Amino acid sequence: MPIDLTDSPGGELITGQGEAVLGTLRDRITRAQARQVAGGGRAIVVLEGLEGSLKAQVARQLAAALDPRFLATHNVRPDRRRSGEGHWLARFWRDLPANGRTALYVHSWYHRVLEDRVLGLAEPAEWGRAHDEINEFESQQRDHGTLILKLLFHVTEAVRARRLTEQAADAAAIPAMGPEELRGSQLRGAYDEALTHMLAQNNMRWSPWVVVDADKPGGALVSALTAVANGFEAAFVEGKAGQSPAVPLRRARGKTD
Repeated sequence: MPIDLTDSPGGELITGQGEAVLGTLRDRITRAQARQVAGGGRAIVVLEGLEGSLKAQVARQLAAALDPRFLATHNVRPDRRRSGEGHWLARFWRDLPANGRTALYVHSWYHRVLEDRVLGLAEPAEWGRAHDEINEFESQQRDHGTLILKLLFHVTEAVRARRLTEQAADAAAIPAMGPEELRGSQLRGAYDEALTHMLAQNNMRWSPWVVVDADKPGGALVSALTAVANGFEAAFVEGKAGQSPAVPLRRARGKTD
């Protein structure tokens, strides 16, 4: 069951003006972060999607925009923690941002739930309960005034396979094709079905999803940075650490490089 991006608005990037557009968006984020720090606001930014869906590129753009003194980046890998070792969300509790800080997650608490479902490591009742626990976890963060921005990067399998093949041939690139990514290719249908369910269960007014069409790098970067800039500007106003507005599910689509 593929993710439907038919009605997604465009995130077109005009060739030759791309870096200028991205630079403007980074400046907007930088200025909004200054207000965040001054007001003691907290923010969580989640980047989810399969490998090859441009999460790393977006993370680098955000790292260039945000003051590193007030930013913590977490690259979340699979965790096979069981009930006897503590709650599966416990490792994320320790990484929540303090006042004036932003936590950027490349993968997040959703990664564990999606993988357990797709690989058959959890029963429907278990991963169903996990989605409910995520809603409560995110609700608690919003109750404490934390801005939550969640971006899901959707890429077609043909584009993803090409990117990973090119990356594997690049000696300077950090390898991304491990066992999890290979299983992701083989089980793409089940993964997309799990994503569709996740969007239905975890698209809450206090933490809505933004779906980014990641087939076109230029448009995807602009769409992702626009979503973050808009979220920061709405939440962090002069002299006040505001809360993000309650908005419905938004989808952002990149049309061109």
